[in-house]
Amino acid sequence: MNNQELENWHDYEVESRREIVALLRQIGEKHQLIRMLVKGEADVCVTSILEVDPDTNTMVLDRSIDRSQNDRIVAAGEVRCETSLDKIRILFTADELRPTQFEGRDALRADIPATLIRLQRREYYRMETPVSNPVRAIIPLPPELAISTGASSAVFPLHDISCGGIAILDNKLQLDTTIGADFPNCRIELPEIGPVTVTLQVRNSLDITLLNNKSNRRLGLRFIDISRGGMAGVQRYITKLERERNARLAGLA
Repeated sequence: MNNQELENWHDYEVESRREIVALLRQIGEKHQLIRMLVKGEADVCVTSILEVDPDTNTMVLDRSIDRSQNDRIVAAGEVRCETSLDKIRILFTADELRPTQFEGRDALRADIPATLIRLQRREYYRMETPVSNPVRAIIPLPPELAISTGASSAVFPLHDISCGGIAILDNKLQLDTTIGADFPNCRIELPEIGPVTVTLQVRNSLDITLLNNKSNRRLGLRFIDISRGGMAGVQRYITKLERERNARLAGLA
């Protein structure tokens, strides 16, 4: 989990203090393990919530069995945490970590997070689209590009698709990367399903250097005002991709 992911998922942010406290308590009561990323994936501690105390605005976390790792956690002051609750992924940040005692043993105390991410829907579940049968997104170009290229729109291959949006590859760096920019009247051609017309909104952008040193850009785009029929088409296509992937995995098993 990184800042890019958190930006992608800000729409699933929970800000209600009562709801945050309730979720954290359920995680603790169900003894759900929590991955605490001290320095990303290179330094991970598995912990659990021992207590949530809204009166002091703090929660108590189990400490690492590695003393030096505990020192690093306290020194970091703020760490990313991820866990799940009833198959729903939960992401939050633990701030102001400090040593404490809980029921006679060493533990860690942190402030209750002001917000957390709850990925409760399938929208965040992304399926990569096949390279062998690429999905095309036809997106109108801005007027200045349309004049210079003589084309009113351009074709972009999809990198992945979810029920919330798509990621495309913009290898010619043609599109606006401003967060919140809208591209109306886009057409996504789903193989064996048909075209879906929708407004796409920029949520994130990532410049990539390929192995051949060529540059590429991946744009994360959210569906805006997608029709019920369009969403049904997207869901059918994702189901189709899942079946094909499962068939491949079964063949390899």
